[in-house]
Amino acid sequence: MSSMITSAAWVPRGFAAPFPTKYQFDEDEFERIAELAKLQLDDAKEDLEEALEAEKEASEAPAEKKKSSKKSGVATKADDDDDAEMAQEINVDDDDLKEYDLEHYDDDDEDEGEGQQMGMFGNIKSLAYYESNKDDPYITLKEGGGENEDEDREELQILATDNLLLAAKVEDELAHLEVYVYEDSADNLYVHHDIMLPAIPLCVEWLDIPVGKAGVDKDSTANFVAVGTFDPDIEIWDLDTVDSLYPNAILGQGGNAEEGKKKKKKEKKKKSKKANDEYHVDAVLSLAANRKHRNLLASASADKTIKLWDLHTTKCAKSYSYHTDKVCSLAWHAVESTVLLSGSYDRTVAAADMRAPDAQPKRVGVESDVENVRWDPHDPNYFFVSTENGLIHYFDVRNAGTDPSASKSVWKLQAHDESVSSFDLNPVIPGFMATGSADKTVKLWTIGPEGPAMVISRDFDVGNVFATTFGPDPEVAFRLAVAGSKGTVSVWDTSTNAAVRKTFGSRVPARKEGEDNVEDRLVGVDELQESSSEDDEDEDGNEDGAAVDKEDGDSMDED
Repeated sequence: MSSMITSAAWVPRGFAAPFPTKYQFDEDEFERIAELAKLQLDDAKEDLEEALEAEKEASEAPAEKKKSSKKSGVATKADDDDDAEMAQEINVDDDDLKEYDLEHYDDDDEDEGEGQQMGMFGNIKSLAYYESNKDDPYITLKEGGGENEDEDREELQILATDNLLLAAKVEDELAHLEVYVYEDSADNLYVHHDIMLPAIPLCVEWLDIPVGKAGVDKDSTANFVAVGTFDPDIEIWDLDTVDSLYPNAILGQGGNAEEGKKKKKKEKKKKSKKANDEYHVDAVLSLAANRKHRNLLASASADKTIKLWDLHTTKCAKSYSYHTDKVCSLAWHAVESTVLLSGSYDRTVAAADMRAPDAQPKRVGVESDVENVRWDPHDPNYFFVSTENGLIHYFDVRNAGTDPSASKSVWKLQAHDESVSSFDLNPVIPGFMATGSADKTVKLWTIGPEGPAMVISRDFDVGNVFATTFGPDPEVAFRLAVAGSKGTVSVWDTSTNAAVRKTFGSRVPARKEGEDNVEDRLVGVDELQESSSEDDEDEDGNEDGAAVDKEDGDSMDED
């Protein structure tokens, strides 16, 4: 499998710890991991036992067994006769064979000498060892060196003007979450650290609340991330801790060992794959954190359900089943914070109040499978829907009813020839939209009273575009993160494009004195520079493996 980035998300400035801490594996952490891992190990053993039992039942066929035994008896007798004839033909006393001494071929050699006999692991008993590395004269690099600790601390430092960019990546058979640092003033993007994941990631959602972290106020501000994968469980990680071995919390069946043990006894060691009210049983396709009720996280799954999780207890507070196919996208309303927008492969979009689970949600219908849904950040009465056929629909939620076939959009746009796999609305600049597609292009749009109009179209060689997301802060409002099926992520400074400056001229920040007049500035991580020495990087004029592409008018035509 080739490298691929399936999802990306920004972290606003000021939330990351200035100096992230190294993971501490103490006794309490060991007990926590052992308890959660034991449940997963027991599940794996049960699956193996069930597979062996099924294989045993399938292989038991009495009638065929008797026939095969008779045939095998005849074959064995014939083989024995052949072996006897062969033994008679071979004469070990033959002059040509005597020199090889075949009669003693399997005897152990007994070499005489004063040398010490080697065991399986060498002369391990004769080795000297020391209780502390400080006493060992052969260890010259002592532990706890102050200079080394200071250097490590400086390398991990994140400034208040830095943004984090999270990218869910698959590389060969390895799945992990890459945490990038984006230094806007230096046009620099580099990998700060990464987090190993159990399965192919499908969605990431940044959280500003601590989850499963001991000794911390549960309502304090933090820097966490929730990750949805092909597994039904949702993992939550602390972004301010480097080299973690296990997530801080798991939302789902794998997150509670005690309940898992009880359920096994009641269900006679058989796991249920049927949708239920407690946890997902299929891949998690979308996550949405509620920014006003910070302890609430919504998740959408291929099991056709939406789950509402309480991050304080890491339990499912409520489950919703008003879609008839896979639910692929979620978005909370910015003003009415209990209203959740959901899109599904059943070709409908629903706006439901989570406080009224029994009420019929408002619905609209579209022509093909839904890809993504977004509320308009500048007018809460409207929302956007992207589809598999490459269309963008714009709906007024006030006109939506319970019958999706009767819905009508305010306008619709054929944005791409193939599916609109990602799109985003600029949170700072009204009417500024970006779309990414399986046709490998990224397009910028301006939305006015008469509808949308394209500003520019670009192919950034990221493959099928799976992520297009604007920077979350006013200082980086014109920065667009782009990632796709080639496994690379880049940050495009859209304000350096002539067409964008012309369209959004009054809102484009003025260029600083001495700043290079670069057209279409694109900041990315250069893999060749990343693996080379620091001297090579200095010769290229970039730091920390960052690459700045300067596109000219010949390579990119303006629309």
